[in-house]
Amino acid sequence: MAKTLRKQIAQNHRNTIFIMLVFIALMAVIGGIFAWLNAEPKILIWFAVISIAYAGFQYFFADKIAIASAGARRIEEVDNERYYKIVAKLAEDAKLPMPKVYIINDSAPNAFATGRNPQHACVAATTGLLEIMDDKELRAVMGHEMSHVKNYDIRVSMIVFGLVSLVGLLSDFGLRVLFYSDRDEEDNSPIGVLIAVIVLLLSPLIATIVQLGVSRQREYLADASSASLTNDPDSMINALRKLDSHSQPMRQQNIASESMYIANPLRRSFLSKIFSTHPTIESRIERLENAKK
Repeated sequence: MAKTLRKQIAQNHRNTIFIMLVFIALMAVIGGIFAWLNAEPKILIWFAVISIAYAGFQYFFADKIAIASAGARRIEEVDNERYYKIVAKLAEDAKLPMPKVYIINDSAPNAFATGRNPQHACVAATTGLLEIMDDKELRAVMGHEMSHVKNYDIRVSMIVFGLVSLVGLLSDFGLRVLFYSDRDEEDNSPIGVLIAVIVLLLSPLIATIVQLGVSRQREYLADASSASLTNDPDSMINALRKLDSHSQPMRQQNIASESMYIANPLRRSFLSKIFSTHPTIESRIERLENAKK
């Protein structure tokens, strides 16, 4: 398991660099398209500058954006002693710095971790999760999240969150370019409409591809890591079963942050199952059961 964890951490470092480069390249291509559409080469330069600046901004601030988008509230031990002490003990056992602890006022049982590294990590759980889990199950769920911190999964998820959020805005930007292009209307309208349609079509597709690029193996590994950290695979299995039986969409849904949660926070549908960043609960339980044999 230790060797597998080291490989996963190394892979996550490489994934971080790769995703950042893809993001910069994507912005450069889109900037080139809009520069050509407006007959203004300076737009490409501005896109390059903005993409690099945005990538840096995401690295340092995407965790705060994710926390805000979830409507999470930071707590201390006096606010929820049970939850806070469980996280503190897990951090001690995993030899990790104590993360910032948050609660999300939502009846949907769920949890996530975010941050650029273990020294700047945050964990969050919904009120729904805290209500339905007993102490052992809550320890297993938060052990899953602390495993994401230790494995540096949080950095990859954080960057993907920022990237997908920005890509989702490109369709709106394409429409604005359509109306404010400097080309003659006769030449601009067909091209502008075409570019806008392409951006509108590609934005959700790109977002989905990036999210799916965050390997589902991360969830399997975090489940197994939690079982190892707590030395209690049965509680992880029971927690997953409760997550499945009590599953409901969160009030503040955000497709960009889907991959951060322990369970899919979006409304279930046929397409959401196909394009989900999460493996099925059944397959996760099966893996844990097989590991016990």
